[in-house]
Amino acid sequence: MINSRIPICLLFAGLPFAFGAQGQTTAAPDTKPNVFEVVSIKPHHAEGSGGIPQLPDGEHFEDTTLEILIKGTSGVINDSQVIGMPAWAKSDRYDIETRVDAETAERWRNISSKERWKQQDAMMQAMLAERCKLKVHFKSKTLSVYNLVIAKGGLKMKESTPKEQSSERVSNGSVSGRAIQIRNFIHAIPADGRIIEDKTALGDRKFDFDLKWSPDSRPAEIDSGPSLLTALEEQLGLKLVSAKALEKILVIEHIERPTPN
Repeated sequence: MINSRIPICLLFAGLPFAFGAQGQTTAAPDTKPNVFEVVSIKPHHAEGSGGIPQLPDGEHFEDTTLEILIKGTSGVINDSQVIGMPAWAKSDRYDIETRVDAETAERWRNISSKERWKQQDAMMQAMLAERCKLKVHFKSKTLSVYNLVIAKGGLKMKESTPKEQSSERVSNGSVSGRAIQIRNFIHAIPADGRIIEDKTALGDRKFDFDLKWSPDSRPAEIDSGPSLLTALEEQLGLKLVSAKALEKILVIEHIERPTPN
């Protein structure tokens, strides 16, 4: 699923931190973030495909991993942006439920979804620091990336109507979206582990599109469709251009399995 969450800060041991010029962590002035009133962490045993339904006063993560939570709340997507993630954090599955107090839940009803995600990301980071003894820091590293640009032939996607509801469907060899921003669409594009940077300058505009290509894993005799690069240009009017960019890297200093309850 395309992920539109935009995390803002990184917390350690329940205290907000800001990053200095060299990527070092420095404590913020005497401020204390909100914390979850209730946190339940249990090993996942039942059959299920997983999910993250949003609750009025929290979230329920079913069949998830700590890797997913850490990356999702720290603003990193690709494996190339993470150093030191242990194998068990990628494989151990958990059911995690978080809930806030009534006052916070009421405040959430009167703010945007984007602002609520900011607050929940910060609270989740504080929870991971407490329950998993998570300690991390960011550093910068030059990586091979793709810049997504508008192709010479021009954009071929239809702009969405103002009241159209956002939806997306992703499968091996196709992505279909309705009322989707480019910054969210890029997370559904296979990129051989590279980060994709949105250089289209399309901003907050939303589009409807249907992209189909022949995946590298599919035998040629089964499907003779276009490659991903060709499909992007012919069907959507977009192009991936190889480049180098300075990206933020999340370094895991310490992490332990969560204490269950």
